Amino acid sequence: MRRASASVSTVLALGLLLAACGSDEEQPPRVTAAQQCDGTLSPAAAGALESLLGTKFSEAGSGGFERTVNVLIEDQAREGRPPGHPAMCKVTVDATPKNGISIDFRLYEDLDLYDDGTKWSADGRYLYGMGRETSTDNKTARIFVGCTSPRLKRSGEQPAPIEGLLSFKKSTKGAYPDNTPATREAYLTILHSVTLAVVKELGCENNAGLTEKPVFQVKKWRGEQ
Repeated sequence: MRRASASVSTVLALGLLLAACGSDEEQPPRVTAAQQCDGTLSPAAAGALESLLGTKFSEAGSGGFERTVNVLIEDQAREGRPPGHPAMCKVTVDATPKNGISIDFRLYEDLDLYDDGTKWSADGRYLYGMGRETSTDNKTARIFVGCTSPRLKRSGEQPAPIEGLLSFKKSTKGAYPDNTPATREAYLTILHSVTLAVVKELGCENNAGLTEKPVFQVKKWRGEQ
């Protein structure tokens, strides 16, 4: 009888352990906005992320700050256009709808710049005075900078062209935020904070033209009156 009781107890204990493990797998760790993107979000950027995603907590997102910095250094040193790389940061809410954001960095070419005489304002895209060029609508925000740094090959001859891209990742049942000044400024606050952290880590001269705080003054596109 004692052996039977021991066996029953063992089975029950094992069942509880398995249930606990299953529960942990079903509940991904939750972290605050300030903990996302490898800690590159300023208090203002963390608040903007909470506002965009509608919650103070999110699933633990992927972060690749050091990897991204090293990739930019390697890509600048190689010949030809560099290949694509994983996003530096991805954040997804643990609520319904499962919207999120991703932030990517890469080297760009002059043809990638928006301010080429196209009337982007008709498409709801706005131009701002940060870096070489900054623009956003309610789907993506982009910051283009030129970085001169001892860590970036040949950047003393010509600044390394670095682009930061924030994309809003809406779920199938979700929707993009309204294209309002609040939405656009939230995008810019987040992307500026992460981009500033990247250029500081790279040692870019004059922080690649970025100020400590984002600039929200709207500029006119080329050719606009």
